Amino acid sequence: MTTVKIAYSPCPNDTFVFDAWAHGRVPGAPRLDVTFADIDITNGMAERGEFDVLKVSYAVLPYVLGEYALLPCGGALGRGCGPLVLTRGPDLAGASRAEGSEGLAGMTVAVPSERSTAYLLFRLWAADVVPEGVGRIVVLPFHEIMPAVRDGKVDAGLVIHEARFTYQNYGLHCLADLGEHWESTTGLPIPLGAIIAKRSLGEETLKLLAESARTSVRMAWDDPAASRPYVLEHAQEMDPAVADQHIGLYVNEFTADLGEDGYAAVRGLLTRAAAEGLVPPLGRDALSFV
Repeated sequence: MTTVKIAYSPCPNDTFVFDAWAHGRVPGAPRLDVTFADIDITNGMAERGEFDVLKVSYAVLPYVLGEYALLPCGGALGRGCGPLVLTRGPDLAGASRAEGSEGLAGMTVAVPSERSTAYLLFRLWAADVVPEGVGRIVVLPFHEIMPAVRDGKVDAGLVIHEARFTYQNYGLHCLADLGEHWESTTGLPIPLGAIIAKRSLGEETLKLLAESARTSVRMAWDDPAASRPYVLEHAQEMDPAVADQHIGLYVNEFTADLGEDGYAAVRGLLTRAAAEGLVPPLGRDALSFV
């Protein structure tokens, strides 16, 4: 195989990870034909069987693992990097997060997607701490969520990525850190984004793709300045300091290799979500690489 059609997001963690590979600096790696798309778009691409390799939400895996294999590297897991539930003021957040969480019962919550890891974490958190259940769920583009909360169009918003560093600019308050809840109840890292590749490519190609992704990650760590132009070109006018924070949170040892804890986190999330009826159950060997 000489060229691989791949789709990943323009977010700094993805462009940092794939910079060396996308620019032909990974020895022996297939050439990449890159399409940039937000992860809710790539999730749909995966469900339609488009592209050879895709960055997707872990939440979509149960729907696509018949056609795609989960690569053991290149994705996003971590600690202290989970989605947040934001509210307009401290009145709902309350003196304690636990009390404020109960106040979310019956409220309208904006989410970026219902096929996202963030949404699964939100629903699992709500099942634990909002016994009466949240009210209406509204799907909005990610960039519209914080303004909608600020302007009172919704009662709360589920946000991800760089919003961790910018929500105070909108005068918003953090009602719940869903990653913090996940880590405290499971002890596992937070599974966010996965790299998947078509099983039809064959075992040897899948191994080559995984090794190419792993090498690209390590090359980015060895020479961070090399990826800087690519990262900032696609960072959508993001402050460079925020881009650096973004990379620091989402590119870590799990990006180089999922490892035992990484696989346990993925299976734990999807098993819990299946028990809540949020996703189909995983088969025993569904997460096997080759």
